[in-house]
Amino acid sequence: QGKGLFATKNIRKGETVFVERPVVSSQFLWNALYNYRACDHCLRALETAEENAQRLLGKSSLVLPHPEQCSIRKDLHQQCPRCQVTYCSSECRQAALEQYHQVLCLGPSRDDPTHPLNKLQEAWRNMHYPPETSSIMLMARMVATIKQAKDKEWWIKAFSQFCSKTANEEEEIVHKLLGDKFKGQLELLRLLFTEALYDEYLSRWFTPEGFRSLFALVGTNGQGIGTSSLSQWVHACDALDLPMLEREELDAFIDQLYKDIEKESGEFLNCEGSGLYVLQSCCNHSCIPNAETSFPENNFLLHLTALEDIEAGEEICISYLDCCQRERSRHSRNKILRENYLFTCSCPKCLAQADDADVTSDEEEEGEGETDDAELEDEMTDV
Repeated sequence: QGKGLFATKNIRKGETVFVERPVVSSQFLWNALYNYRACDHCLRALETAEENAQRLLGKSSLVLPHPEQCSIRKDLHQQCPRCQVTYCSSECRQAALEQYHQVLCLGPSRDDPTHPLNKLQEAWRNMHYPPETSSIMLMARMVATIKQAKDKEWWIKAFSQFCSKTANEEEEIVHKLLGDKFKGQLELLRLLFTEALYDEYLSRWFTPEGFRSLFALVGTNGQGIGTSSLSQWVHACDALDLPMLEREELDAFIDQLYKDIEKESGEFLNCEGSGLYVLQSCCNHSCIPNAETSFPENNFLLHLTALEDIEAGEEICISYLDCCQRERSRHSRNKILRENYLFTCSCPKCLAQADDADVTSDEEEEGEGETDDAELEDEMTDV
């Protein structure tokens, strides 16, 4: 669990507790496969709401009403002149260049499969299929950030704030992320990571133990980042002051749009990357959380919002489980938490259900139809 975060004042339900920028973030490597394009720095969607809906529907003729409610400004998009990586603005291009992109820029080698960075990314794609829950490139950006930094110790201290594990726990986390062949896969990743990014100052991160520790840090603390121009357009439309009939028509259009998207593309997921957030990583888990994270600005800025009134001195808790998982039995919830986060929950809900039979939700539902295992993958929050 996290270190614990406590309210310093009374917070009302619906109030923003804090807005946080990640120490480092990265979009998932599988985004390109789905033709999803996000700013390579802040993960803001680069496609308009209409393009987002057309892609998810597989229907290029779709026209969205109220296009003025889409905030995407394509005229502001910029590319790195050397490697053509795309950013949503000149500010993001400059921020990336100053923090890590000088080390990671592939230049004319962007399409060269023998380039060490390309080999590392291809190996990751072959090991970690969608839905991604972490990314080797988050670790690469950590290394690149320190390699570029003038004050390297400041950045090392920043990364050391995140929860670290014992060797046995690290092994379990890596095993969970990479599957049964994790030892062979992890060593291959380490060798490729070393070939692409080795730095004498960070030599301990490239040893087998240090690399496993780095991998576990990202696996435990990485927060999924969801950006969607379509979601932002829907929220903007919800806020429009419209005549009753027009409001009903627009709401019906949006409801049908989401139904059609679910039929065509499956559960609508807008989780496109992961990042390391200092405050968010301090939040402990509860199966009845009093706060939740979201990304309403369509970029990597994390908003923590109160789900109920929180009094000064009270602990602020989020859920490491998605809504579906929270409805499962206590035994099922703790099975997921032990496998992914290595702890057993003792929140009020779990304590109240302590005498319940140790049976998983799957076993409870046997004979009532098949359960959808995909729901376990749908919400990519932390791991």
